[in-house]
Amino acid sequence: MTDDTGAGLVGLRGTALVKALERMDPGALELRSLDVNTLASAIDPTELGKDDFRRLLAVLDKVAANVPELDLSKVEPRHFAGLVAKASQDQLDRVVAEPRLRARLLDEIFDRMKAHIKPDRGRDLHAVVHWWLTGGSDEDGYDRYETVLRDGDCTVRRELTEKPRVTITIGPTDFLRLITHQATPAVLFVTGKIKVKGDLAFAASMIGFFDLPKP
Repeated sequence: MTDDTGAGLVGLRGTALVKALERMDPGALELRSLDVNTLASAIDPTELGKDDFRRLLAVLDKVAANVPELDLSKVEPRHFAGLVAKASQDQLDRVVAEPRLRARLLDEIFDRMKAHIKPDRGRDLHAVVHWWLTGGSDEDGYDRYETVLRDGDCTVRRELTEKPRVTITIGPTDFLRLITHQATPAVLFVTGKIKVKGDLAFAASMIGFFDLPKP
């Protein structure tokens, strides 16, 4: 089917699906009948062109203003991880080069950290981590996040309010590859793509405190 209603999207994949979404009125009632996880499962970034993944996130971000059910936050962890993990470096680079999409994607990932901490591993832990992501919107060219791991819980905020146990500086694309199991901290460290200041041993083991979804 090729009409531009919600039903007409059923069965479409890849670039055809992205184009159909772009043609639709963002406020169309038909969009409300869509299931965002069905939509996510129909997208394989390896079937998309270099700029198509950015276009997909852009149109979903636009549509979600009228149809909250299609917001990225509604995508199940395994589908979300699959989308990011299968995207190429070129595709991710184009996403993070667009300030609004960069902020939307990074905010979504950090927000999801709260749900993926392992309470048993972090029960007796109190550690503050500062993340400095290069190419950001701040005056000195970074986006900053603070994660506080305390008593089996994880709190995330944009303001840096506590003294960090470790400060991690990394590019946004490499960060996305790290949290989707496409790169390891050790490899990123030895290749100079991640810089760590503070407790190196804790930084090396930190990913083990989270149950990160696998694609």
